[in-house]
Amino acid sequence: QVQLAESGGGSVQAGGSLRLSCVASGIIFSINDMGWYRQAPGKQRELVAAVSRSGTTNYADSVKGRFTISRDNAKNTVYLQMNSLKPEDTAVYYCNADVRGFISYSRKTVDAWGEGTLVTVSS
Repeated sequence: QVQLAESGGGSVQAGGSLRLSCVASGIIFSINDMGWYRQAPGKQRELVAAVSRSGTTNYADSVKGRFTISRDNAKNTVYLQMNSLKPEDTAVYYCNADVRGFISYSRKTVDAWGEGTLVTVSS
């Protein structure tokens, strides 16, 4: 079983900062892309940021210059540093990873998701 566990969500005032973490656990051989998605109430889930195994990053236009994604391959962990938070950033944030692991008695690649962590930004 491969699982992703998010942490770091909470409530913060506009202009504040939060740092989200996501740790992948299980019998893991490698992880390719990792990323963060978010979904606000009544809205479609959207990609916030992604990072490849080699460190190439991609950000949604709405968070460029404010959010920074990074990863620690040795720890199977991805981070999202969120600065200058705005009320529009309020959402449930989900960790996503393309994981190569031992699943269902074989080596397999799965698109793993965390359960989500709530970020609330007040004005």
